[in-house]
Order: sequence, then C-alpha cells, then structure tokens
Amino acid sequence: MKIALVGYGKMGKIIDEIAQKRGHEVVARLKETPTAENLNNPDVVIEFSLPEVAYDNIKACLENKIPVICGTTGWLEKKEEIEKLAVENGTAFLYGSNFSLGVNLFFALNEKLADLMKNVDEYSCQLEEIHHIHKKDAPSGTAISIAEGIINNNPKFDAWKLEETEGKELGIFAVREDEVPGTHSVFYKSEVDEIEIKHTAFNRNGFALGAVVAAEWIKDKKGNFGMKDVLGL
Repeated sequence: MKIALVGYGKMGKIIDEIAQKRGHEVVARLKETPTAENLNNPDVVIEFSLPEVAYDNIKACLENKIPVICGTTGWLEKKEEIEKLAVENGTAFLYGSNFSLGVNLFFALNEKLADLMKNVDEYSCQLEEIHHIHKKDAPSGTAISIAEGIINNNPKFDAWKLEETEGKELGIFAVREDEVPGTHSVFYKSEVDEIEIKHTAFNRNGFALGAVVAAEWIKDKKGNFGMKDVLGL
C-alpha cells in the first residue's frame, strides 16, 4: 500500500518504520496541512497530529476521497461532521482512541465488568489514566472510551467528569508523569475490598502497529469504523 503520514511526531516516526517493515511505501510525511499535491496519491492516510489541527487535516483528506485512520484525540466534538463527510465523499474513516490490541481487549473486558457490577450497590467506580508530560489533552481519549464503555453498560452512571465526582458522574483522574506511554486503571471500591483492572503500555510500538493493521484493513471499504471492526470484537 501507499501510505501518507499526516502529523510526523514520535508516533508518526514509529508508524513509518513499522509500515515499511510490513512492505508498505510511505509516500508523504507531513507536518503541514495535507493537500492533493503534497499527499502524493496514497491509498490511505494515517493521521496522528494535534487536537487543534486534526479536524482540518482529516477533512482535507476525505474531501480528496482518501480513507483516513485517525489516532489524534481531543477533537471529538467534531467527529460527527467528519463521519458525515466520509459518507458524502464515498470513502472511509476509522477513529481509534487507542490502536493497541491489548487496549481494545481491555475495552471489551471493561464493558463486561461494568455489566457485572451494575446491580452491586456496595461498590463505587473511578478511573485513572497516567501519560507522559507532553500529552496535550486530559483525560486521554482512551480513558474517555473506557468511561463510555462503563456508562453504556451500567445505568448508575450517565456522564464522566475530570477529578472527584458525586452521584451519577464517573470520575476520571488524569496524571501527567515523566515519559509514561499510557497506563489506564478502573477501580471498583467498597468498604471491605477493591477490584481493579489495568492496562499498562511499555512503549508506543503497539499503538503504531495497530494503526498500520487498521490501514491495511480499511483498503477498499466505505463508511465509518473503529478498532472493534478491525479486530472482530
């Protein structure tokens, strides 16, 4: 495949390396806004940029009828517009708050546990996410996905909120620490014990590999997708 990388920071460089190892050609490495000219006619775009430019980047690619794999978080208030644009232009869009296989299995486990806990009133629930000090958004997109998984499966909660909460709000604690790639924990706590599920990333390679696998999967597809579709979860 011909792959264009939009956003060329630490993640972009790792994706570049993994894509080439898997036999793909990287035809563009962009830090600027993509155009028909500088994209160099790719089969797919992988977009890992910054929250403030992600929407414009994705929009430009979809308007050029190029499918987009997006891993940028912190811009999701405009996601519905992007999904509509993908359909209107007869192409595909796949968003992942986290492309790691392990995290996506964790999402499924989290939803199952939330369903099991919905009728057990003795336990309160909170989330914690820890990331490197360079991360621009808080809470992380992965933490929001985890929170939504709980809210959708446990009627005790109807919204999430950063920091301490009361009532039907689910609390997310966001910690920024050193160069941590990403650690996410869900705690169910009672007066007598605690249940915890946790995912710890050791490096960024799992995220990058998942993004390339998603790019391979989306070729010739049309519509809007997520990693559940890619992994058949």
